[in-house]
Amino acid sequence: MNLVRWGNLLFLAVLIWVMEKWVAVSVFYTFGLPEVLPEPVLWLLIAATVLIAAGGYVINDYFDIKIDRINRPDRVIVSETVSKPAAMRLSIGLSATGMVLGILTAVLVHSWTLGVIFVLVPGLLWFYSSAYKRQFVIGNLIVAFVSAVTPFLVGLANESMFGSFLESRDLVTITDRLAPSITYLYAWLGGFSALIFLYTWIREILKDMQDQMGDRELECRTMPIKWGESGTKIFVTVLTVLTMALLCWLQWGVLPFPHEWNSLSTRFLVFGMLIPLACVLWLMWAGRISSDYRNAQLLMKFAMFLGLMYSFVIHHYLCASF
Repeated sequence: MNLVRWGNLLFLAVLIWVMEKWVAVSVFYTFGLPEVLPEPVLWLLIAATVLIAAGGYVINDYFDIKIDRINRPDRVIVSETVSKPAAMRLSIGLSATGMVLGILTAVLVHSWTLGVIFVLVPGLLWFYSSAYKRQFVIGNLIVAFVSAVTPFLVGLANESMFGSFLESRDLVTITDRLAPSITYLYAWLGGFSALIFLYTWIREILKDMQDQMGDRELECRTMPIKWGESGTKIFVTVLTVLTMALLCWLQWGVLPFPHEWNSLSTRFLVFGMLIPLACVLWLMWAGRISSDYRNAQLLMKFAMFLGLMYSFVIHHYLCASF
């Protein structure tokens, strides 16, 4: 199970589920529209995404055997527990199955764009693991970009399903409400996508700081190797502070939720998002060895989960059912 990073896969599944159930459904509820994405299609979308991600994790370990033997010798799986040919077959099998399920999902919801994404992402993950991961910045950006695309899968599926829903029932009475609801949905999904991009980029840099010993040995060109620890810490600090500033701007300048200090949205922002990010910075600056940076990036993973749970706040205010 460690080979496919089951914890990360669970996070990915939860991400898609809450984007649908707590964000998309809540948005449509405010416009008086029904939920149109069938439950089997949602789980098919989740399965396709999770399988492609699992295949990406396996191929990543396949290409990282030498680095992992230096950075985490007690956790090397490929070539030790699983042979290299078996790992390659497993990666191809997972990615191919995920691609087929993704294309099937795209056919069911009538979205060519969704199908293209499920074809392109496995290839992008392959090239990332084989080459781009060791390059300056670009590897981090690829992972952050692929992660940030995930919320939009829900938007594409719902938008296409609504088109089919209207055609099959000729419900012209809700057509006027559909366009603004889709725009509103993409605004929320875009906000989550931006935060996922920033959170993932920060965490990937922290992982590079944790793995720099092996990366140096294999002549990788990651940020800690090119800029040194001090320069990298300054960059992560700026990126994190910008993320925190974006969160504050959204809460007090954009979102239509209560701004008072005792409101659920403000308390969640402070205790669920700002304080965890500040703690990540403290751990990073206090870090001196690989295990210190590992703690920082693990806390960043937890901060990502808390950020995802802001979707419950959206559900709470839009549906007013709690």
